[in-house]
Amino acid sequence: MSRLQVVSGKGGTGKTTVAAALALALATEGKRALLVEVEGRQGIAQLFEAEALPYEERKIAVAPGGGEVYALAIDPELALLDYLQMFYKMGGAGRALKKLGAIDFATTVAPGLRDVLLTGKACEAVRRKDKSGRFVYDYVVMDAPPTGRVTRFLNVNDEVAGLARIGPIHNQAQAVMRVLKSRETAVHLVTLLEEMPVQETADGIAELRAARLPVGRVIVNMVRPQVLDAAGLELVRATPRTALAQSLSAAGLGGARRGGHAERLVDPLLQQAEEYAERYALEHEQRAVLTELGLPLHELPLLTEGMDLAGLYELATELREQGMT
Repeated sequence: MSRLQVVSGKGGTGKTTVAAALALALATEGKRALLVEVEGRQGIAQLFEAEALPYEERKIAVAPGGGEVYALAIDPELALLDYLQMFYKMGGAGRALKKLGAIDFATTVAPGLRDVLLTGKACEAVRRKDKSGRFVYDYVVMDAPPTGRVTRFLNVNDEVAGLARIGPIHNQAQAVMRVLKSRETAVHLVTLLEEMPVQETADGIAELRAARLPVGRVIVNMVRPQVLDAAGLELVRATPRTALAQSLSAAGLGGARRGGHAERLVDPLLQQAEEYAERYALEHEQRAVLTELGLPLHELPLLTEGMDLAGLYELATELREQGMT
């Protein structure tokens, strides 16, 4: 299992939720995972029902079996101050530059530098060891930008080409790419069983592969339960209306006489069945498209009562049971 797990997906697919559940799943049985946020939305804090995360690694949850999940919301400005201190010993001068607005200016006008800082912080956590020589974190899970931007975000070599061809920035980018393009990394894509997210997932996989970034797995989120299979739907279509009304009446849902309560239920039920049949056909078609991508496919259920901390642990259990750890 790769030590850096990058999670991306089209907006609205629940990629942050999946990233959080994956971190919980990986931290099972005494492991330690770091969950990293790079977009500044504080989505992780909301999921874990915690206060806004500062720019520091903070324990946010305990996984089954005693594992720990830490979280970090990376601030590019503060990451640049870390960078200046690390390579140029500019601690005090760097803080002065921040007060003058130079740090914000640098990370705004040079988006390539911003991506180097964000990915670099995550990769540093992957490589970090304690005094005994053991990795501080068994896994690092990154809640990455959406599918349409993730390849450019991860392919920082291209991003910094116009900034520096030599020197510390160039060397930092090279070190980051050695991690991102190695077996230590896997990029997972989250989708729904809908046409646009599935197409964006297919396009994202093609872009990642073209950039020689390691594609991991496809995770289908918010899958609704199957009420009827193809045979059941065909039976509904073939059953006469009168037989349906009689069955409803036999179940105690009103008399079978013409105009009775049972007969009035037939049209709404048939309409529901038709809508379900359309959705069933669409989902079956989209599953086939995802299967053709040639990647391991996992499905997470739609939690009808909404997402809360208990639901997050439930999704983590699903991921473990499906072999994501």
